[in-house]
Amino acid sequence: MIKHRDNKTSFSPGICIIIPTYNNSGTLEGVIRGVLEKTKHIIVVNDGSTDDSQEIIERFPQITAIHLAKNKGKGYAIRTGFKEALKQGYEYAITIDSDGQHLPEDLPKFFKKIEEEPDSLIIGARNLEKAGIPGGTTFGNKFSNFWTWVETGYHLPDTQSGYRLYPIRRLAKTRWFTHRFEFEIEVIIRSAWKGIPIASVPVSVIYPPRGERVTHFRPFIDFTRISLLNAILTILGILIFRPRMLYRRVRQENFRDLMRKLLLNPEESNFRKAASVSLGVLMGIAPIWGWQMAIALGLAVVLRLNKTITLIASNISIPPMIPPIIFASYITGGFVMNIEKSVRYSSAFSLEFLKDNFLQYIVGAMVFGVAMAVLSGLMTWILLIIFRRKRKSTPTDKME
Repeated sequence: MIKHRDNKTSFSPGICIIIPTYNNSGTLEGVIRGVLEKTKHIIVVNDGSTDDSQEIIERFPQITAIHLAKNKGKGYAIRTGFKEALKQGYEYAITIDSDGQHLPEDLPKFFKKIEEEPDSLIIGARNLEKAGIPGGTTFGNKFSNFWTWVETGYHLPDTQSGYRLYPIRRLAKTRWFTHRFEFEIEVIIRSAWKGIPIASVPVSVIYPPRGERVTHFRPFIDFTRISLLNAILTILGILIFRPRMLYRRVRQENFRDLMRKLLLNPEESNFRKAASVSLGVLMGIAPIWGWQMAIALGLAVVLRLNKTITLIASNISIPPMIPPIIFASYITGGFVMNIEKSVRYSSAFSLEFLKDNFLQYIVGAMVFGVAMAVLSGLMTWILLIIFRRKRKSTPTDKME
């Protein structure tokens, strides 16, 4: 059942407020009244509440009300609100929780931010150092922030905040996988993969005393759901979407300037650049053919190294270099395992021969890879010291 709002003007036309609610009758009316002081464009999605939420919502005939027969989860309620907002012609939707933790007084911050950065997903960042915030919330947020960074490259201060502005037109054709709390993680990751800018604005938060706090988050079940989702998104991000995001950046920026920024970034230390080369060379030689670049990129993300340098260095295993790398690995394995049997590169060395001496190759590849990684990293570090010293002493650079 849907009741439509009237067409009164509001503080920020083109933006509606979506309030998903489930059994929050104690705070729901206050939240609606607070939002009405800022805008008349409100959509409340009652997610199968069994308390008197429906009666409270019916006190406000000027808003749009959607009542779901059964509880289907916060993500489903938000997605239902998106569909209604699109039907009514809105471009953006701000979600605000009905438990009274978010302050409607912060809505103008979102209005201002979207004017500065149109078509962005904007997240209200809470001050999680504030006294009274549960320790589980702080830990869960740090956990979520880390995996969001791994999967997208975005360093966001608060990825679990439900106070957000969504560019719903840009998300309209997305087929979502989730429908409960984990939806708020999925929407950040997949928005970043679509090329939608993500920004934050500081917002206030109110946490009532433990006895008065109403939460529908099930720690074990919902945390498990979020963990599984992050595992899937991490794999997809490393194998597909992070390289695609890098390619998109290359297309949007001047290639020469981008490569100079990524490769010669003066803010990065010589050690980090050298370590990036070492990791790329190690992965390029490692006996994980077909997965070398993907694993190299994933490790570069986790270790916070230069991803572009790592990927370039991992291409040491391009087709012309594969035979000598395999042969050198085999010879190194024989030396390490004290096996005198050897073969000349140009004659009996073949894939069949390699199968018969597979352990020798594997051991040799690891040792040879580590040795080459250390050597290439050391050479890079020395060259960077020399190169950067010369640049500092060049008068033309100082003039620039």
